[in-house]
Amino acid sequence: MKLSVMQENLARGLSVVSRAVSSRSTLPVLANVLLRTEDAGLKLTATNLEIGITSWVPGRIDTDGALTVPARLITDVVNGLPSGERVDLDADGTTLRIKAGRYQTHLRGIDSEEFPVIPAAGDRPTTRISQRLLRRALSGVAFAAAIDEARPILTGVLTKLVGDRLTLAAADNYRIAVKTLPILDPVEDTTLVVPARSYQELMRVLSDTDDPVEIMLATSKSQVLFHVEGTELVSRLIDGQFPNYQQVLPTSHTSRAVVERDELLKAVRLSALIASSAANVVRLRMGEDGASGITIAAAADVGDAEGEVEAALEGDPVTIAFNARYLSEALQNLDGDQLALEFAGPLSPGVLKPIDDADYVHVIMPVRTPS
Repeated sequence: MKLSVMQENLARGLSVVSRAVSSRSTLPVLANVLLRTEDAGLKLTATNLEIGITSWVPGRIDTDGALTVPARLITDVVNGLPSGERVDLDADGTTLRIKAGRYQTHLRGIDSEEFPVIPAAGDRPTTRISQRLLRRALSGVAFAAAIDEARPILTGVLTKLVGDRLTLAAADNYRIAVKTLPILDPVEDTTLVVPARSYQELMRVLSDTDDPVEIMLATSKSQVLFHVEGTELVSRLIDGQFPNYQQVLPTSHTSRAVVERDELLKAVRLSALIASSAANVVRLRMGEDGASGITIAAAADVGDAEGEVEAALEGDPVTIAFNARYLSEALQNLDGDQLALEFAGPLSPGVLKPIDDADYVHVIMPVRTPS
């Protein structure tokens, strides 16, 4: 293998694929990135067996070939080379020579035959969707997936394609986030569960543009592939039946408040500083004693905190307690300046909805407190 690429292009490609490199695998080759000449350029691939990321780097090919080298090491070497320089890559056996100007490095690698095969996509895109819309939707949903592997299905995001709509839903035992958005190509009804970690990496690949990302099922139907110009991300799917989250979405409320998201988030974060020393509980009081806003309070052995946020209130007064982390995460990931809080009592789930987005809902279970 012998080729030349520009330093900035190679550095960019390595930064993209390095996110998929395994850091704890017992297979040494999974700590490597695969370099392969293909389509008049260099194809970079990394995988941890859950996700695989491929990025194409334009270049001038003299001799075709392939080799894997330590991902972190080649990334650091390339990042240290002068920007704007031409980088010559020359593989001899399992040794890669990297040369740029008067700088030269040799890296020992592993034969490309030992690198896992990344599944190929199907014959055609399943559908396409705006990168901007998908990125925002994932930002508001993926964080709500479970981290605990005790129920693997809950570490994934339900991805349901119906007609010209995509629904994303994530849940753990304490919260649910659901977002529906339009897709560009109507499809047959398809339901997948994609690991939340895969979606978090996809968000790094997506741009804030309306250019589409293609979504394709692998031929085996056990992986899904996302294609953005110059980059592909392949993720395994999670087997199992995702819980029927719709059964627990509240359908009515007795109290409602419309607030500025940023103001409420500031108040919750300040109270959370005190709450973190106890059970991490913050209380929200609405409409009590004739108050015109929402009071956010916390108390612990180290002290107490209380703040008030202006709100437009409707319905019955209510005091309800939440885990401060869950409430903060919901508020910081919601898209929109104003949101509605809806409650059906102190022991019923709380609902957060952006005022300008009828296709998103976030539900948080309350915390039972002694008083």
